[in-house]
Amino acid sequence: MLYGGIEAGGTKFICAVANENFKIIAKGSIATGEPQETLAAVYRFFDQYTLSSLGVASFGPIGIQPGTEDYGYILQTPKKAWQNFNLLGAIQTRYAVPTAWTTDVNAAAYGELKLGAAKGADSCLYLTIGTGIGGGLVLNGKIYSGFTHPEMGHLFLKRHPQDDYQGSCPYHHDCFEGLAAGPSLEARTGIKGQDLPEDHPVWELQAFYIAQALISYTLMVAPTKIILGGGVMNQEHLLKKIQCSFKVQLQDYVVTPPLAEYIVKWGLPNESGIYGSLLLGKEAIV
Repeated sequence: MLYGGIEAGGTKFICAVANENFKIIAKGSIATGEPQETLAAVYRFFDQYTLSSLGVASFGPIGIQPGTEDYGYILQTPKKAWQNFNLLGAIQTRYAVPTAWTTDVNAAAYGELKLGAAKGADSCLYLTIGTGIGGGLVLNGKIYSGFTHPEMGHLFLKRHPQDDYQGSCPYHHDCFEGLAAGPSLEARTGIKGQDLPEDHPVWELQAFYIAQALISYTLMVAPTKIILGGGVMNQEHLLKKIQCSFKVQLQDYVVTPPLAEYIVKWGLPNESGIYGSLLLGKEAIV
């Protein structure tokens, strides 16, 4: 049996095929262009294989509730060509196999739970911090969703008293994503994040906002582990700053696992989402 996985991102689609031993035997990257040209390349990749199932994890927001009119659609994304596009329907029309459907960050959380930094745990919260911020939650081994999927990157935060940056979110300005996603670093300093020195004061501000968000998630859902990924987390020094700020701001209100074990970096760097997609695709077979 062969299992397919798609991590559909705003910049690129990652496609992969895994065998019965869950070893990836083929993998490809496709630039995200217009829907029809992008899907044509996706089809060329998967048409080479006889798939038993397929897992699709997409950038969002997406329609996630089966039975609703917008199930399987990409909704009000900033990528106009993809707005209200029935991605799942298009793929299912091409491949008549059991198919799983979720967000890219949900799949990443699931991949980390099963194969990555949270392996052996029953719950985890995964957060990607890059050009934007998004999060996925797995509770009792199941991906969480309500009437829609969580939008953790748009949590409202208290401002740092020394921060006057307006924020970059086009919807809320100074929500979590607006204050702490990658673009905020260059907007505040005039320097790209990867070029900022480790001792630049903006990193303390970054840690303050990320830690504050993690405290909110901790108080709300108390996950067994919090996993951080994305381009901003490539700064090796940042994780320790976040852990320290978390401790200072939480003020020992609740007892957490040791922070070095509780707040960690991803165990499957840049591959959490595709492994999660493959896993969910395999599990779609009843």
